[in-house]
Amino acid sequence: MSAALSSVNLRGRAAETPAKRMARGDESMLSRIREDIAAVFARDPAACSTLEIVLCYPGVHAIWLHRFAHWLYRRRRCLAARACSHFARLATGIEIHPGARIGRRCFIDHGLGVVIGETAEVGDDVTIYQGVTLGGTGKERGKRHPTIGNNTVLAAGAKVLGAIRIGANCRIGAGAVVIRPVPDNCTVVGVPGRIVVKDGVKLAPLDHANLPDPLVELTNDLLDRVEALERERRERNQGHPD
Repeated sequence: MSAALSSVNLRGRAAETPAKRMARGDESMLSRIREDIAAVFARDPAACSTLEIVLCYPGVHAIWLHRFAHWLYRRRRCLAARACSHFARLATGIEIHPGARIGRRCFIDHGLGVVIGETAEVGDDVTIYQGVTLGGTGKERGKRHPTIGNNTVLAAGAKVLGAIRIGANCRIGAGAVVIRPVPDNCTVVGVPGRIVVKDGVKLAPLDHANLPDPLVELTNDLLDRVEALERERRERNQGHPD
């Protein structure tokens, strides 16, 4: 039965005229554009009108241009795809490799300095702020960029590096550097990134003014080692007086 239905569907598709296929594609494209505009209204209280979003939101422009670049990339029009993404970078300050996979209703707010690598995958309803990097950690081929789950927020300046997965419904704090996988429903802050909230339960204080500074922690560790060496030297001298 299912084979028969599949055969009917295939024959129907084959019988479609180019005009019908084009109309179906146009309808899908317009539907995506409406979704993008609705996503901006839902997540940016500063948005005033549809016309403002269409004309003045570089993050929206970057997503639209990326869709065309990705369409070219999938058809092995690599030079044309890279030219399109290069134009998008010059026009918006946002660099998205044409090979990256971006889900529906992705909203890049402000956007300047955002970099998304070739094998990155971004889920649906993701929000990305300025300065975010979804980058690799080496020169190996294959999957080398992160996968971002649905409904995740990447705050300003966050860096997610390597072929790791960030779960759904996560919050990556401003300036965080994440190099390890993160499960669903987590909040990550700091350098290196650490989970401070998981499934609504606080695992560590979430006070940005008191987040650990990696340089201060390193300095304190070095001071502790120097103090231990000094103590060891004094004990040796006491055991072997001149």
